[in-house]
Amino acid sequence: MTDDINSRIAARVRELRAGLGLSLDALAQKSEVSRSMLSLIERGESSPTAVVLEKVATGLGVALASLFEDPAAAASPVSRKEDRVSWKDPETGYVRRNISPANFPSPIQVVDVMLPAGARVAYESGARDANIHQQIWVQEGSLEVTHGKVTHKLNEDDCFAMQLDDQMVFRNRTRKPARYIVVIANERPRGGRK
Repeated sequence: MTDDINSRIAARVRELRAGLGLSLDALAQKSEVSRSMLSLIERGESSPTAVVLEKVATGLGVALASLFEDPAAAASPVSRKEDRVSWKDPETGYVRRNISPANFPSPIQVVDVMLPAGARVAYESGARDANIHQQIWVQEGSLEVTHGKVTHKLNEDDCFAMQLDDQMVFRNRTRKPARYIVVIANERPRGGRK
């Protein structure tokens, strides 16, 4: 399964980079990820961390969830359980899976995330070329979300809205996993063929 998701990420990064007309060097500069790491990601020869993938997504001007879409999937308004693939961060063990239909031209994406007990994920990326909004709705457990310099403690059924315009830290200080739904809205529709 790891090879499958790494292949999917590889194909998606290549597709998005090509669509923007960026060279590996240009994307390396925009994302602050080395050219050699980007090359490994695009060949599916690396299991990059969430932090690295977030930097790549920022360099491409998309939400992190966009990197997990299957570029070969036909655009459909329906997402089936059996077609969804989970991705596990090799550094923290957090697991995410896209719920939204792949490649459907919609400004909204829905992602299911499980953050293990004691885990912390820090995204250093700030502002992006695109205006992206995100809401986090806690389904189980509790979670701390730091956006910029403000930390919000979220418990089950709490929802937090923010714009992806500053650094973010997700932290589970408890002894139980935290599960939450992330709803992302892009100013421009994602997916589809250009």
